[in-house]
Amino acid sequence: MSNGELTDLLDGLRQAARTGSDLSAAPAADAARLLRLDALTLALRSRRGALELLWADPADPLGPVLDDLQYTLGEGPTLDAATTGGTVTETDLSAAPAGRWPLFTPAACDLTARAVIAEPLRLGVATAGILTGYRTTPGPFPTGQRQDFTRFARIALDLLLHTPPLSLTTGSDGPDLHRAPVHQAAGILSVHLDVSIDEALLRLRAHAWRYDLPLLHVARALITGRLHLDPDP
Repeated sequence: MSNGELTDLLDGLRQAARTGSDLSAAPAADAARLLRLDALTLALRSRRGALELLWADPADPLGPVLDDLQYTLGEGPTLDAATTGGTVTETDLSAAPAGRWPLFTPAACDLTARAVIAEPLRLGVATAGILTGYRTTPGPFPTGQRQDFTRFARIALDLLLHTPPLSLTTGSDGPDLHRAPVHQAAGILSVHLDVSIDEALLRLRAHAWRYDLPLLHVARALITGRLHLDPDP
């Protein structure tokens, strides 16, 4: 890894932010490599406090799958960073305390994740999003690596602030919302079961967890009519 490459990337992204570019200008695969990470994601925090995956390497499923796990299970480092407003790290998931993330940790280890760092992108006292990096090898995050991660996080926030509001809800003219099908499915289920959107989302997540299925798989199956969820007896 060349420190010069990272500096060139950060300088280029600063210029992109100054000219109004959004997160789609940032190459996730290159950023992860230069930050010495195996996966890198950025989740947007909505006004309701929910986290929506907005940016990751489209060619590598590791980051999105780990983010979906947290959304489905309701626990994990990205969610903790959003709740506490502070940086969250775990240097060895295979040796993490059993009570920290009892559902997420074993599932993440099955996916070969071993270390994680999650940093909130803060606007004053508000958290606009969470940048999360994963490694497939355990071990501490050296000071230099943490500093580089923080530098990238600041630029990522600038790019996030230039993302058109419309694209955050429609996926047009900007980064796509990764879980848009989940919300579409929740809307369908809400009408079908005559329940709130929040309850419909909970039903989708519970089904995914119960049958060990990816949440997006469950959502798409419901949208296409291949899955039907009945009201509770």
